[in-house]
Amino acid sequence: MKRLVLSAMMIAGLSLGSAMAQEAAAPAAAAPAAAVGVEAADGSAAAKPAKGAGFWTVVTGTGWLGFLLWMALFGCGAAAIYFIVDCSVMIRPQKIMPQTLIEKVKAGMAEGDVMKALHACETEPGPMANILSAGFSHVEEGFDIIQESIGAAADLETERIMQRLTWISVCSNLSPMLGLLGTVQGMIMCFKTLATGAPDIGALALNISQALWTTAAGLSVAIPAITFYYSIRNNANRLILRMQAMTMELIKDLRNVEVVND
Repeated sequence: MKRLVLSAMMIAGLSLGSAMAQEAAAPAAAAPAAAVGVEAADGSAAAKPAKGAGFWTVVTGTGWLGFLLWMALFGCGAAAIYFIVDCSVMIRPQKIMPQTLIEKVKAGMAEGDVMKALHACETEPGPMANILSAGFSHVEEGFDIIQESIGAAADLETERIMQRLTWISVCSNLSPMLGLLGTVQGMIMCFKTLATGAPDIGALALNISQALWTTAAGLSVAIPAITFYYSIRNNANRLILRMQAMTMELIKDLRNVEVVND
């Protein structure tokens, strides 16, 4: 879990650092040009270099639609980091099937005391505890009913886990679409500038920069998000299979167990 959290923080830091580096690179690149001779070979003054458009200029200088697209991309990236960390914390053996719960249930089943095992599930709520509670609650109705209740509860808990993971996939699919929309908007503004007949080179470059930056931003969110999604999903599938196997192991003695009432 710590590795996933550190990786998410590293990705966010690299993205921010790349943006800041890009913004700083523009004026740095213009400085050498200013240091060259002031006059050209024919004695005329050298052309003044155009001021470079930094990252934040791209974000704020392309109209309200471009600004909203960037805010959506930033929000999508922040949401992806949040759900990655949240799912990494939630989908762990200690959360899904805690060892203390297994030991208490085993102790209760060894004594033939279903109520004790049920109380252990109530004191340590979680996916496995909910599944076992569904089975123990129907212990007087026969083993077939217990199996059906456990199967239904297991499907419900699995769906809950996968629904949390789905939000990471949503962020990974939404961010490239937002980037593509920003690209389309930038190209529309670019051709609109060209249609004036004597386009402003600075405005034209800014439009093209907007198109490229939004694409890069969308992919920067999508690639890590989809990687973490499949990694966490595979881990969740392994834990769910282990939980189901352990659940069947714990309830096998319910064929002959008697309910102990206080």
